[in-house]
Amino acid sequence: MATAAKPRIDVLKTYKLFIGGAFPRSESGRVYAVKDYLGNHLANPALASRKDLRDAVVAARAAFPGWSGATAYNRGQILYRVAEILEGRREQLVTEIVALEAVSARAASAQVEESIDLLVWYAGWSDKISTIAGSTNPVSGPYYNFSTPEPIGVVAVFAAAKPSLLNLVGAIASVITSGNTAVVIASEKFPLSAITFAEILATSDVPGGVVNILTGSSAELAPWAASHMDIDAIDASGLTPKQLKEAQLAGAENLKRIRVFESVKTPKRILDFMETKTVWHPIGI
Repeated sequence: MATAAKPRIDVLKTYKLFIGGAFPRSESGRVYAVKDYLGNHLANPALASRKDLRDAVVAARAAFPGWSGATAYNRGQILYRVAEILEGRREQLVTEIVALEAVSARAASAQVEESIDLLVWYAGWSDKISTIAGSTNPVSGPYYNFSTPEPIGVVAVFAAAKPSLLNLVGAIASVITSGNTAVVIASEKFPLSAITFAEILATSDVPGGVVNILTGSSAELAPWAASHMDIDAIDASGLTPKQLKEAQLAGAENLKRIRVFESVKTPKRILDFMETKTVWHPIGI
């Protein structure tokens, strides 16, 4: 006589923050509910606090010298590896995008494919951006004068909400390709792609702290990011007009560079978070 199968309890996923290459809970212990497009409960991601933001900035600043000091070619190889791992998580990402964004599986799959291709595209720019933006300048005197773009530092990222994965990937890749490090605040309504992408980064060759991903409220975290003196720039593409204006006012104190982008695929996204440095060198005999 066959034995009836015992009912089992699902092992539900615990959604955490991604800071310094690790997955801590929010220091506040807070979470919030995320529902699918039908109103069904999906997950309880962590609701990041101001302290979590500060911890992420510390991790990003600590990772900056090593990441910016790596060769551009090496950064490109690492981004390409992230694209490879993203390819392997396709099915999970498609499921998450369908549940949250109310799109077809075909549209979700197309978004994942475009995100993979976008990573490869930015990887290719890593060792070429200085060629199009750098120059040898004519000067009056026995000197060489070179201008070259260099990373600005720590960039806070508020990616646009939909399409969630594509906007997230475009924002992160454009920031870190040049050697910057990032503190990313995921879309409050569509955070699952960001959480899965954090797991992809954790199993890639991206050093811990180069990308830090927080889930929670942009309205709560944006003012603290704008006024934080160790954040050098903000990608504010996902902020509301009111939040953007407030961030611009708060960021004026330390001349924080704040940008909003409409396209995910443009070298301008790389260059807007770089600074041009000029070097003088005497001409040898």
